[in-house]
Amino acid sequence: MYISGFFLASFFLAPMTLSPGTVVEIEGRANAIDFYSIDGWGSYGNEITAADDDGHGHFAWSELNPYAAFIYAFGDLNCHQKHERSWEVNGNQMPVCVRDIGIFGGLFLGAMVFTRRGWNRWTVKDTCLSLIPDAYLVKTYQQNRRTLVWIACGTLLCLPLIADGFLQLLTSYESTNIKRILTGIPFGLGLGILVCSMFAARAEAFVGAGKVLLPGDAKFTLAGTKSAQESE
Repeated sequence: MYISGFFLASFFLAPMTLSPGTVVEIEGRANAIDFYSIDGWGSYGNEITAADDDGHGHFAWSELNPYAAFIYAFGDLNCHQKHERSWEVNGNQMPVCVRDIGIFGGLFLGAMVFTRRGWNRWTVKDTCLSLIPDAYLVKTYQQNRRTLVWIACGTLLCLPLIADGFLQLLTSYESTNIKRILTGIPFGLGLGILVCSMFAARAEAFVGAGKVLLPGDAKFTLAGTKSAQESE
């Protein structure tokens, strides 16, 4: 929660530490360093700008103050930073695109919700499902449909981003920044819950699988073992 919150806030704060017009209409590649320098290594984005001569700005995050340099370097490595898909703050393009703002916002919300409602329930899957009120999960556990419900919830949260992104990639459809942030939030929410559950799920916290409190008084039974009643 703190990590995603730090980056989310920094995406807005870093441009404010720079003079207006320092970062203007940049555009690079995702998962690559494009704006380390004006020329030389890590200057792919600036080379494309010079070749196109389309009015985009030249920019090098290595020349910024340490805080802004770190945040813009993070954005450079992880985001395409297309200017038409990004917001401006203080006359500077933000370090990441609008969809990534939505994803990090969802990450923060998912982590915050988990810290207040999430419980260790032995497995990552069941720990994720602990956010759903037990009253809605009684039949799920009685009929052992946990995996199905878990996958369905994950798919529901990811589907808006997947549909918006692939429609834009494969058809003439063009998304908007509002749609990008709205589809990024549920994806980040699901990702935040999943990551928190991966840290929180600890089998060693229980004496045995049967001690895990589950909806509808359901009990885990490890494969290859018998309950005390069956043994008698």
